[in-house]
Order: sequence, then C-alpha cells, then structure tokens
Amino acid sequence: MEKHLHDSICQTVQAVKEDQPLVPSITNTVTINLVANTQLAAGGSAAMVYLPDEGEAMAQAGEALYINMGTIFPIYEETLPRTVAKLNATQTPWVLDPVAVGMGTSRSQLLLKMREAKPAVIKGNASEIIAMAQLWELLETDQVVASKGVDSLHTTQEARQAALSLARHTGGAVVVSGETDLVTDGTRLITSTGGSQLMTHITGAGCALGGLIAVYATKADPLTAALTGVNAFNYAGSKAEKQAQGPASFQVHLLDELYQASPDDIAGLAIQIEKVD
Repeated sequence: MEKHLHDSICQTVQAVKEDQPLVPSITNTVTINLVANTQLAAGGSAAMVYLPDEGEAMAQAGEALYINMGTIFPIYEETLPRTVAKLNATQTPWVLDPVAVGMGTSRSQLLLKMREAKPAVIKGNASEIIAMAQLWELLETDQVVASKGVDSLHTTQEARQAALSLARHTGGAVVVSGETDLVTDGTRLITSTGGSQLMTHITGAGCALGGLIAVYATKADPLTAALTGVNAFNYAGSKAEKQAQGPASFQVHLLDELYQASPDDIAGLAIQIEKVD
C-alpha cells in the first residue's frame, strides 16, 4: 500500500476511536440494529432518523450522515430531499446506499433528485452501481439492469466503468461491494479482498458497511473513508469467520473484531491500486 494511504487510514481509524463522532442514519428498517452496532463498534455514535425536521436537524448536528434506500415510506418523499438539501447547505459529508435502485418509481424518483446533490460516497453492489449510473445518465449502454432485491446480478468488474462514471460526476468516491470490493475516486481503482461468505447469510452486512463508511467520512476525504470502511469490514469479517459456528455467532464476532481492530490491523490489509485515465 502507498505509505500516505496507509498513514491516512491509521489516522482516520484512530480519530474516530478518540472523538466518537455522531453519524445519524436514514436507513433500512430491517437492518437498523446492525448498522447502529457497527457504527458503535468502530467508535462512532449512532442515531436513526425518520421525520423531515429530524433529518434537517441531524444533518446539521451530525458530522456525517448515512442514507440507505432499502425501505421507503411515504414520509421519505419529504424527509430525504429536505435532509439532502441541509447536508449540502452545511457541507456535511454523506453516504448514499441506493439499495434496490430501479425497483419501483418512488425509489427512482427520489434517487433522481439526488443527482446534483453529489454524496461524498456512493456504496452499492455491482448491479446497484450500474443501475445508478444508468439512472443518472452517466453510462452509455443499451443494457437494462434487472433487479433482484438487494442481491447483485453482476460482478464487481462489470461495474467498473459505472463506478468510475459516478465518482467523476460526484467528485467523491464509489464502493462496489462483492467478493472483491472495488473503491474508486475516478482516478484510482483500488481492490480489497477479505471478509467472509457468512456475510451473505446475515441480514444487513452491506447496510452495516455503508454506515461504517459514513463514520469514517467524518475524519477523512471520501476515498480514504471508503477504503477505511471496506478494509475494516474485510478484516473483521475474515477474523470473525475463523471463530464462528454459523451466521448468528459470526455476527457477534464481526462486531467484536471490529471493536478490537487496531489502526494498523485495518490499514495493513492488502490492497491493489490501479491508476486510470
């Protein structure tokens, strides 16, 4: 790993542990508990938001905010635009997780309104990242991406161009999660491996990763925050798998390993960096 990137990850992890930044979330109701506990294990402070005035207040009070589109309620048609507007007005970094993008018109319309809001980090599986680039008309392709709920129908590498296009549009970072995770800021493509197949057997692993990245976004630039979150999750997942008897014990060990991980543990995970034109 490039030394400056290694040092930046170490500094980010340590700063979060010391400062315990407040990172509110508007997130999937199925996975609230795991998202909050993951943020707490890393050193952050969590709060879950639903109402429009709460969203505006927390956009101003928090050091970053996580928006997950996994479950959409009618009130979110007001909550999300008002929260995003306040985030941009206060220049508060935020992470967008476009879960199940393309499933229904309400979700798509809300995501279309975020096109020019430009989140610091967009995190999704390969199919979600491709679908987002198509929705925002950043990807020249005739392919129509099908949705399979929260599951991906594409590989990480198939989402490479979509991720680059999104990152270049937002000026932030994009994470494509999968067996091999891809992180890009539009000029560099970084791959990180690790984690565990058991992550696919618990509800909310991807949501938890998004919430974790938002915690690190309080202390780092988008690329560093995204890579720190990915590395932390991959490190903790690999360690947890060795102790787990199954999905339930894996989730417990995942949180424990994340809580116990040192800055060097997280920064020391092997990655590959490719510069792109």
